[in-house]
Amino acid sequence: MIDVLVVDDDVRVARINAAYAAKVPGFRVAATAHSTAEALAALDAHPVDLILLDHYLPDENGLAAVRELRARGHQCDVIMVTAARDMATVQAAMRHGALQYLVKPFNFAGLRAKLEAYATLRHTLESGGEAEQAEVDRIFGALSAGSVTPDLPKGHSPTTAELVRQVLLTADTPLSAQEIAERAGVSRQTAQRYLKLLERTDRVRLSLRYGETGRPEHRYVWVSSPSGN
Repeated sequence: MIDVLVVDDDVRVARINAAYAAKVPGFRVAATAHSTAEALAALDAHPVDLILLDHYLPDENGLAAVRELRARGHQCDVIMVTAARDMATVQAAMRHGALQYLVKPFNFAGLRAKLEAYATLRHTLESGGEAEQAEVDRIFGALSAGSVTPDLPKGHSPTTAELVRQVLLTADTPLSAQEIAERAGVSRQTAQRYLKLLERTDRVRLSLRYGETGRPEHRYVWVSSPSGN
C-alpha cells in the first residue's frame, strides 16, 4: 500500500483530492495538511511514500516545502498538484525532484492517471537488480504515462481521444459505444472510430454482452497496463 499525504491550503480541495487518491487501488491517504508547517509536522509524525503538494500555501510555497522536507531527511516522492502554470515554477519543480506536475483544475481521471503511472514506476524500481538502457527508458517513460497513444493516425484528434479515454477511465463498468459517445459528447460513429484505434493499441479491451435479441453488444473497458509495456 502506498501512503499519501495530501497538502492543499483549501480544506475543501484537500478533502476532494484525498477522496480521489483513496479511490485508486493501492493508495491510502495517511493525512491531509493545509500549510507547509502542518505538512512537515505530519511527515515527522508519520512518514509517507508520496505527497500530493499544492504550491500556493499560506506560510511557504510548495517548492520551499520540498527543500525543507529534504533538509529534514524525508525521502518521500512528490507530485505537484497546483494552479501554478508559469514555466518558472514548473522548471523549479522539476529541479527540486517533483516526479509529476498536475495543473488544476482536474478531474478524478487526471489524478488517477498520474497515480497509476507512479505506482508502475515504484513497482519497477522495487524489483531491484541492474537495468539495461531499454529498462531505464521504460522506467522514465512511466513518468509520462497518461497519454492515449504517442502517434495518432492522420485525421484523429488528441482532444477527442482524451475525451474517450477519460470516459473509460471514470466508468465503473464496461460501456457500449453509444454510452461512451453520450458521455464524451461525440457521435456514435466518432466514438467507434476512436475505440477501434485504442483497441488496436491495447489500451481498450472489447467484450461481448448477449441480450434478448441474441445479437451481442460490444462493451469497452480501459486497460491500465497494456500488454507489451
